[in-house]
Amino acid sequence: MKANDPKLKSWVDVPAGSDFPIQNLPFGIFKTKYLSPVAGVAIGDHILDLVYLHEHGYLDGLGLPAGIFNQKSLNEFFALGRKKVGEVRERVSEILRHDNEELRDRVAARELALIPLSECQMLMPVTVPNYTDFYSSEEHATNVGALFRDPKNALLPNWKHLPVGYHGRASSIVVSGTPIHRPRGQVKLPDAEAPVFCPSRKMDFELELAFITCVNTPLGRPVSIGEAEDHIIGFVLFNDWSARDIQQWEYVPLGPFLGKNFGSTVSPWVVTLDALAPFRAEGPKQIPHVLPYLAFEGAKNFDIQLEVLLEPAGEAMVTLSRTNAKYLYWNVAQQLVHHTVNGCNIQVGDLYASGTISGPSPGSYGSLLELTFNGQKPLHLPGGGERRFLEDGDTVIMKGHAEMDGVRIGFGPCTGKLLPAIG
Repeated sequence: MKANDPKLKSWVDVPAGSDFPIQNLPFGIFKTKYLSPVAGVAIGDHILDLVYLHEHGYLDGLGLPAGIFNQKSLNEFFALGRKKVGEVRERVSEILRHDNEELRDRVAARELALIPLSECQMLMPVTVPNYTDFYSSEEHATNVGALFRDPKNALLPNWKHLPVGYHGRASSIVVSGTPIHRPRGQVKLPDAEAPVFCPSRKMDFELELAFITCVNTPLGRPVSIGEAEDHIIGFVLFNDWSARDIQQWEYVPLGPFLGKNFGSTVSPWVVTLDALAPFRAEGPKQIPHVLPYLAFEGAKNFDIQLEVLLEPAGEAMVTLSRTNAKYLYWNVAQQLVHHTVNGCNIQVGDLYASGTISGPSPGSYGSLLELTFNGQKPLHLPGGGERRFLEDGDTVIMKGHAEMDGVRIGFGPCTGKLLPAIG
């Protein structure tokens, strides 16, 4: 049986509804009271320690370098390439199969190799050399264009000809669970003649999916559409926190800057492209036809259900949005190809976010900017409060999973709490 087979079962107990069945096996970096940061694989409510497997011969025959999993990031492992990473995933799947006694029946070894998630702290899965944020949802781009420009001509003339993007700040990307402070910056109030310096009054989230690259390419060599996916190892959830008032004042003429670079949050588990293969989906029809270098064959989108939940301080959690990654107009292969068509080189661990993912109905919008019509239509919360934008103490939780034939491939939560501005 292959790792994606829906009939596969593990000897590790996997609770119903878990994001991490044997068909998933995402990679991450964790530490415990007794272990320094190392690589692991999620299975149910546990982490399988890849250092233990490697050092005790369970991964013999795969040609893995010594110490490859005893690292503070997955960069060196991912640099071995998608094929090699896939071989490790297949071997881990074999070890965890219900009928494989290699580790199952060695009680002492099993207790050392298999660690409860509750005893682990998850860390950034990769060191991110470079970060690019795209703008790939037609619904989101249309909603924003209608809010700030002409509703009849919401999309700019270039939008359907190329995947629009900008280069963001890699150093401020943090792992799920890391709090984010409300940023300060210049804000231009509607009736004021001059801007003021103050904490942002329009803090927002952006629901995104991000892919990570596993190849270094030389400067001057574009990546073709046919080879693009060989350069992509997998995906994480991504919350691109946004200070809308700072952003609105600064973004003309050069785009986002301080309204975005104060923090972005990623989920800790890298769900591989291989694990998501059964959930490929057709994307929206692209009209007009794209230029030849962006033309592709086959299903390049993914049917991944996404949701955003809000937990106000001391109050019950509420769902704000439900959408799906299949709505993205520009797919990940097109994003990477356009990014490199001018000869831009890419590096292992680079992170490429989709931009806000919004669906066709108000309940599927991926930001408060859209959900509240830029604060003009507040959301009413079960506890009696309302939200136009985020308040200090709010926790934003993003979740995502693909599901078919009784198999659920999930990402685990992407969580961040908004704290007051410093100073």
